[in-house]
Amino acid sequence: MEHDLIAALATPWGVSALAVIRTSGPGAVEAVAALADNADRVRSADGGRMLRTLLIHPEGDDILDEVMLGIFRAPHSYTGEDAVEIFCHGSPAGIQRILGALYRSGFRAAEPGEFTQRAFLAGKMDLTRAEAVHEIVQAQTATGHEMALARLGGSVEAAIDEAKRDLVQIMAAVAVQLDYPEEDTGEIVIPPETVSAARRRLEDLAATYRTGRLYQEGARVALAGRTNAGKSSLFNAFLREERSIVSETHGTTRDYIESRIDLGGIPVQLYDTAGLRQTDESIEGEGIRRTRTVVESADLVVYVVDGTTGLNDEDRDVLAARGERVVAVWNKADAEGCAPAPEGFLSVSARTLTGIHELVARIVAELTPERTFRQGSPVIDSLRQKNLLERAAAALGEVESGLAAGYPVDAISVDLQEAIAALGEITGEVTSEDILDAVFGGFCLGK
Repeated sequence: MEHDLIAALATPWGVSALAVIRTSGPGAVEAVAALADNADRVRSADGGRMLRTLLIHPEGDDILDEVMLGIFRAPHSYTGEDAVEIFCHGSPAGIQRILGALYRSGFRAAEPGEFTQRAFLAGKMDLTRAEAVHEIVQAQTATGHEMALARLGGSVEAAIDEAKRDLVQIMAAVAVQLDYPEEDTGEIVIPPETVSAARRRLEDLAATYRTGRLYQEGARVALAGRTNAGKSSLFNAFLREERSIVSETHGTTRDYIESRIDLGGIPVQLYDTAGLRQTDESIEGEGIRRTRTVVESADLVVYVVDGTTGLNDEDRDVLAARGERVVAVWNKADAEGCAPAPEGFLSVSARTLTGIHELVARIVAELTPERTFRQGSPVIDSLRQKNLLERAAAALGEVESGLAAGYPVDAISVDLQEAIAALGEITGEVTSEDILDAVFGGFCLGK
């Protein structure tokens, strides 16, 4: 990638009080200074300074905007290059004029993720931290954001380095014997317990991918049940607003309604569905058909039963069909005539919110995979990292098998090198242009 001058809007398009345009590349400060009414002061500014200026069109005397310039000098910048961040007014027309002036002055539009890619290439961060930048931007809940921040802070990099350090020490000793067989270096002993410990650490880290994906991408949860079971009231209780129509009339909900909520740090797409019953009414029948589709595709179903009328055969069939991926709710616990909740049901009142906290805890517990990691340990959110961790762990498994079978050191070293190479790909020590394009291609412009 040529390190020419690049520029991009780092904040979303739209009307706002302020917007930020990022620039980077050798000579970026001087190129932006050419548009400033106090050009000499901008050119001579030290890094880490903020300067107020008027930007002037390069082909005339038209004032583009009154802005603040953030000056960064290499290597003390995000990209490791000279850089200027332009804080301008958030008018889309004004932003477009400034970008147009920059393009006329030698800048080009940055590719998605190009600023972070330059930071990686400049050694400012490893590839796990670079991926974490994108994950922070995409985080939908505070918990997902915290996990991504931990990755940006180097939690995954540290775990990889710990495992790789032991393997590299072993490989160094093996390489000496393989390269200088005539030297009396003594018998090289590869400690199987060290290899096994490294393999387990990598397998445990790979297993956190399900948790990382859950807190980053979220889950689909459907409220289902017969008509008038209280699904819409429960939906409104989760949202803390009157979103669904609540009525004693059967079949009020004709289609599913959905909304994004945060349940215990998990971004959940919650669905309020049409009540399940036999009907000859065509519109309600279509709603019920769609409900069954949503229920079948949901990660978890919260099946609501009216505690004043109790269970029937249709309820039992749905609960049996969903197996473990269902939470059974006994609603209307506050109503006169509500029977005690059967075994396995949570007693809830959508009207008084009794039992809602317990229901949220149950949903989170059902969605969260079994934790094979300690609280506070690194959690990955990259399929690329997961596949490479599994590749490295599989190679170490071959090393263990070779040691147990008494294979010669040179044969075992092949799998040892494969494990080290896979770990190097995770952090970016071993990489290719195709890998970088895949990692950074999904970033937003300006990042």
